[in-house]
Amino acid sequence: MKAKQFEKELEELELELAKLQETVVRKGMKIAIVFEGRDAAGKGGVIKTIMHRMNPRIWRIAALSKPSDRERTQWYFQRYAAHLPAGGEIVLFDRSWYNRAVIEPVMGFCSQDQHDTFMRDAPPFEKMLVDSGILLIKYWVHVSADTQEDRFQERAIDVRKRWKLSPIDLEGRRRWAEFSKARDKMFAMTSTEHAPWRIIDGDDKRKARLNCIRSILDLIPYEFNEKAFDPIELPARQTAEQAGYVETPFKTLNHIKDYYPG
Repeated sequence: MKAKQFEKELEELELELAKLQETVVRKGMKIAIVFEGRDAAGKGGVIKTIMHRMNPRIWRIAALSKPSDRERTQWYFQRYAAHLPAGGEIVLFDRSWYNRAVIEPVMGFCSQDQHDTFMRDAPPFEKMLVDSGILLIKYWVHVSADTQEDRFQERAIDVRKRWKLSPIDLEGRRRWAEFSKARDKMFAMTSTEHAPWRIIDGDDKRKARLNCIRSILDLIPYEFNEKAFDPIELPARQTAEQAGYVETPFKTLNHIKDYYPG
């Protein structure tokens, strides 16, 4: 997709996201959206595009680092449950409890018993979330082997993107088939009626971002509250004279250097 078409479509979708945002706050809705996928699939780009013009006090990103020693002794879902939405919030999970379905078993970060327990417990855990009033949406962002290779090669030579290539990313690339088997097992065992997996084709980044936003708008019921979107009448600005204030001359303040004169 060309950039010009992408920007045009995105502008229209952002208006719909604003309507959704207003509805979520007004009705106290609780939304949790899970994003999973291989490294370089484009999960972060999708999330950034969604968040671009949204209120970060309403839309939160949960991107957890590896568990601490204390967290390793907790019930597995406990640290993720702490980030679930309250009323009037939307939480975007940039990876989630599904680390234990794919990454951890393939990389040897959990035992077989821990993996089996997770696969058994995930569906009822998610059923509890849904029954509590949380709207749970799960996305897997798919990337083909060739496209992932292109993105990895770009990251390998671009120092601005080098941070995106972790040792785990590189090992995951080596274990492509093992990840595929674990992913397929996850789909089979944890895609349920109350929380199905939805697949996003991530090979075209721009289309993936737009398609995901449209999917979210289709799945979350929202309304156009016309009154909430009426133009805001701005109050008159108070003058210095009205406040009895003498403004400090702007040029006397401690300015940073103008690096772009002219």
